[in-house]
Amino acid sequence: MKQVMKQISWILALASLLAACVTINIYFPAAAADKAADKIIDDVWQLKNGEAGKEATPPAEPAKAPETK
Repeated sequence: MKQVMKQISWILALASLLAACVTINIYFPAAAADKAADKIIDDVWQLKNGEAGKEATPPAEPAKAPETK
């Protein structure tokens, strides 16, 4: 009986060790990831350029109506 318990414990230990070494790889489509990254980068640059543009450009003068004679 002790021999069987010892074998069972070894089998369980090996099974646990093998289960701990399993790696699950998830692959994302490279094109979709690149497209999403480009969109995020473009959005960030637009925000930065929009803030800098407000400070750097002077306010525009209002358009004048044409003079009539």
